[in-house]
Amino acid sequence: MRKSCGIHSSSMDRHACIALIRGHIKDEHLIRHCLATGTVMKHAARHLKEDESCWERIGILHDIDFEEIGGDMQRHGAVGADILETEGIDPAEAEVIRRHNHFLHQGAYTQPVEIVLQAADSVSGLVIACGLVKGGNLSDVSVKTITKKSKEKSFAAGCDRERIALVAPVIPLPEFYGIALAGLMEIKEELGLR
Repeated sequence: MRKSCGIHSSSMDRHACIALIRGHIKDEHLIRHCLATGTVMKHAARHLKEDESCWERIGILHDIDFEEIGGDMQRHGAVGADILETEGIDPAEAEVIRRHNHFLHQGAYTQPVEIVLQAADSVSGLVIACGLVKGGNLSDVSVKTITKKSKEKSFAAGCDRERIALVAPVIPLPEFYGIALAGLMEIKEELGLR
């Protein structure tokens, strides 16, 4: 039996989430990042027998405010949660998004959904970068590739390895890389990959 994510799980499906972020985000790279984070969250939830729809929704919506805050990281997450509560998202889900800004809440993550969001936010970029090195062919990426590239600090330098490592007590790292890769393979065309 799947565990529920929030108090009353939101009924907003993936398509509605995508439509919502497209109303707030114009940068296609950021939209792809949100989709990538969402699919990693969904696959991690499946692995942990959590609510896949809820976790995917949180992943897709986590950066909804990024363009609106104009680089003000003191507001990131809070503005997004406010937007989402106005849209009828479950307050428990909005709270996970409010707290995902690691610049403000670093070290304060205890719930599996919060921990996995930290890791998914960064691992999605790492795995996509591995695919780009392979000519955009995500099918040529393996867990071994991701593990090797993760040790190269200059490779995909914006992908915070410490945030990815937070997932280790919940899902062992090599296994998490495999979960992330499987999730991204599922939506590779949406990400502009093969």
